[in-house]
Amino acid sequence: MLQRFSFRQLLVIAFLLIAALLGAASLRALFTLEELSLQSRDNAARALDLSRAAQSLSERSVSMERTSRQSVVLDDRVLRERFAEELKEAGDILATLAREDIPAVRARQWRSHLQTIAGLLTGPSDTALDRERQLAQEFRELEGINAAIAVQVQQAIQQRNKSLEGKLEASRQRLTQQVTWAIVLAVAMALAFGVWFTLPLRRLENAIVGLGENRLGQVIAIQGPADLALVGQRLNWLRLRLVELDADKSRFLRHISHELKTPLASLREGVSLLEDGVAGALSNDQREIAQILKHNTGVLQSQIEDLLRFNTAAFEARQLHRQNVDLLQLMEEQVYAQRLQWRARELTVTVVGEPLVMEIDGEKIGTALANLLSNAIRYSPAKGMIRLELSPMRGFVRIDVHDQGVGVAMADRERIFEPFYRGERQPADVVRGSGIGLSIVHEYIAAHGGSITLMPDQPGAHFRIELPHVSK
Repeated sequence: MLQRFSFRQLLVIAFLLIAALLGAASLRALFTLEELSLQSRDNAARALDLSRAAQSLSERSVSMERTSRQSVVLDDRVLRERFAEELKEAGDILATLAREDIPAVRARQWRSHLQTIAGLLTGPSDTALDRERQLAQEFRELEGINAAIAVQVQQAIQQRNKSLEGKLEASRQRLTQQVTWAIVLAVAMALAFGVWFTLPLRRLENAIVGLGENRLGQVIAIQGPADLALVGQRLNWLRLRLVELDADKSRFLRHISHELKTPLASLREGVSLLEDGVAGALSNDQREIAQILKHNTGVLQSQIEDLLRFNTAAFEARQLHRQNVDLLQLMEEQVYAQRLQWRARELTVTVVGEPLVMEIDGEKIGTALANLLSNAIRYSPAKGMIRLELSPMRGFVRIDVHDQGVGVAMADRERIFEPFYRGERQPADVVRGSGIGLSIVHEYIAAHGGSITLMPDQPGAHFRIELPHVSK
């Protein structure tokens, strides 16, 4: 189902999912904080109401004591009515406190004392003094009950504050867990989406590298977003086209080799027959012309073979067969393979470096090293020195080939790696080269993603190869 969406659409969906997750966690935290804030305000308001009620109950008790004692002494009906009103107000306050977790026993004690006090308000005038003393005693006991109620109110407030603190702590821990899990889940989703998105990109990269290295036998099929899958289909179409082009080029090389060599062989055979006098004796001028024809047909055949060899090398350069190869050992093998040539010229050839294993096409790198060494032997003076040096660098490997020959002219430096280009400085005691050796070296090194450079050292020539370092 997800394969119907493009890479951009899936990326937006991933961002929205992660944002929704973090947003939900943030909203949950916001709602929880709002709820706790409301509870805190409500708790503070209730605590204030309880404190005011306890204080008001104490004040009403003082007022009732004053009114009741005056009523007993003066035997005043108005004072008794005022006492009744104050008693009703105090009863309402007590009822409010009783609803807020005040022990019922305290409320019963308070009402019991008030009933006793109300009974002492009326009676014979000769008992007024005794009743007034009893009222004072009852109100002292009532004051103790009021103090106990005030203490219990404070305890209730503290208990509610403690309960609210517990809720706050529990909510804080719950929010911490929720936010932590939301962050962990968001990171996990980001990593999962990242891996899921990079897999098709990595497959595309491997497919492109495979095309560059001419690994054309593997079908390219990219599973993932619709646009990346379409790119994979286009790459697979390109792979098929490259297979066809390689087949066409191979057929062309075979046909051109046959088409050129057959008439050239006939021409050389005809010249040989002329020289042998099959068509009759040749004059000196005719024999000289026949020799010119023979020489030029030989040169032409050599050039055709060089052309085919270079095209074959350039074609094969894209077909790498990588394997683990010890570069130092490979260099020593090339030196040993050409020992007869450099010993015949009494040269000293040294290889410097430490064993280093790389994933390369050993045959092609060996051919490149052999061409460089052959070139150095060809241009070196008798009893000269040739030095091959292997140096591991950060991210790549460097191979330097030094000789003490005539070097490369400044005019030739820009074109030294061009096919069939031969520099102006040629040794007098050897056959002139074909001009494709360094071109083949350049093709093989470039196929590995490396480079070869002619360094400006003097005297002699100094070639430097740099290969991407893939160690095992």
